[in-house]
Amino acid sequence: MSSEAIEEGGRGRAWDAAVALVALAGVADATYLTVEHLTGQSVRCMVVSGCDEVLQSSYATVAAGVPVAAVGALAYFAVFSLATLAAFGYDGARKLLAPLVAVMFLATLWFLYLQAFVIKAFCTYCLISATVTTVLTLLVLARRFLGSRNRLA
Repeated sequence: MSSEAIEEGGRGRAWDAAVALVALAGVADATYLTVEHLTGQSVRCMVVSGCDEVLQSSYATVAAGVPVAAVGALAYFAVFSLATLAAFGYDGARKLLAPLVAVMFLATLWFLYLQAFVIKAFCTYCLISATVTTVLTLLVLARRFLGSRNRLA
């Protein structure tokens, strides 16, 4: 293995580790919202005042009353797991990572639309989740772009 391949592998692991760490923030946020939803607690908004409106809307659950936040927690955990596997050299995990993050980003855009134009209220924790997903998207895109640029050089 050439020293360039080893160096690229090290940079690749750093990107994967960054994705895993950011995904953990998403796991924490979505798990908190899930627990609060399942226990019937009212979530205290810090920056905006629409948390209750958003989290008690019909858009806050999916089939069988499962909180959307629980689906998000599972998605973030899947991203964390795939990024961790990719950091340890499992290329198949990296191939699954990009499509998963893309679907999460599209869902984020949908939920932002719902908050802005349908519910007309914002939830701080939902906005944190949107930020985390956007950062994940940027990291995955940057890794892909910078990795292909380095291979072409």
